[in-house]
Amino acid sequence: MAVDFYFPLSNPSGREVSLLLINDGQDMEKLELADILTQLQKDNEIAPLFCVGVHCGEDRKNEYGVAGVPDYKGRGAKAGLYTKFVFEELLPFIRKESGMPAFKDKSFAGFSLGGLSALDIAWKHPKEFYRVGVFSGSLWWRSKALDKGYNEDTDRIIHDEVRNGDYASWLKFFFETGTLDETEDRNNNGIIDSIDDTLSLIDELVKKGYDRETDIEYLELENGKHDVATWAMAMPDFLKWGWPSK
Repeated sequence: MAVDFYFPLSNPSGREVSLLLINDGQDMEKLELADILTQLQKDNEIAPLFCVGVHCGEDRKNEYGVAGVPDYKGRGAKAGLYTKFVFEELLPFIRKESGMPAFKDKSFAGFSLGGLSALDIAWKHPKEFYRVGVFSGSLWWRSKALDKGYNEDTDRIIHDEVRNGDYASWLKFFFETGTLDETEDRNNNGIIDSIDDTLSLIDELVKKGYDRETDIEYLELENGKHDVATWAMAMPDFLKWGWPSK
């Protein structure tokens, strides 16, 4: 699996910097992440940040997902193996090859199914991560098909994981959706599923104890689509939210 390193322009303090892992790293060139990071750092809008774009594997729909809970089609069956890879291979490799044996803190982000994966890994390993960024997350990931007795209150997998998980006070969450992310509206409430699922997950996090104002950031882009161009527009907001210079 390939990875790309995006080193901070400088670290005047000489202290440990934050690490951001990004799923679907193969799209970061198209997203122009390097240019975004460079401009934000030159403008002193973000603190020194080391980003690692992790390219997806050939079996993306099985490696990304919710560990231990495949969806109704059996997808995500290798999500547990991907989690194991992150901790046992990826992070040691990053420390060795970057020359950074330790980090100020670690965060995880991703797009679509990669966003679901990042959220799942961070949620289940809160002692390892501080922030999670989910862009157009596949939060609809469900255990039952719509025509097989699907129940919105119990069958969205990541919502169930949050309900049954533990509260970690330090975790912070960033969610982005676009009003043109999709057209599906399975419950016919006038809100597309990607927005509905994201807002519902935020509700679950609030019930768990997270504060809407201080722990959760929600960005809804008018005419935003399920594509790299939209996520590129949202990326500066995410970076400035998570790693402000002051």
